[in-house]
Amino acid sequence: MSATRAARTRPQIHMIDTEAERLSELAMTVETAMPQVSELLLRETTRAKLHRAAATPADVVTMGSEVEFRDEANGVTRTVTLAWPQEADIAAGRISILTPIGAGLIGLREGQQILWPDRDGRERNLTIVRVSQPA
Repeated sequence: MSATRAARTRPQIHMIDTEAERLSELAMTVETAMPQVSELLLRETTRAKLHRAAATPADVVTMGSEVEFRDEANGVTRTVTLAWPQEADIAAGRISILTPIGAGLIGLREGQQILWPDRDGRERNLTIVRVSQPA
């Protein structure tokens, strides 16, 4: 992969330090059962710029954030809340961090794009439209 494509597919991300630690531990616990998601999540936590919770920019996707994103291939916009696995409920719009899309959204900021694999292994170009933090 060229340096230009790598930069385009993996923009700078930000994470809360304590969340990054918990996410790394979670990724390691599911390594055998979910190797693809585990690898994606570990890669993201390793490359993220870490912040204390109070210093994390408000437009960064963190656990519990409501995220509106657009799939650039078809123009469809979805709004989801990023959830820990035990809190996930797709019918309620709460997607698990242990899904490819959940692992891809964490740490992005409004306006950023990422080229990210879906459950079928196809790469999707996703754009973050809006991020809202929990009250």
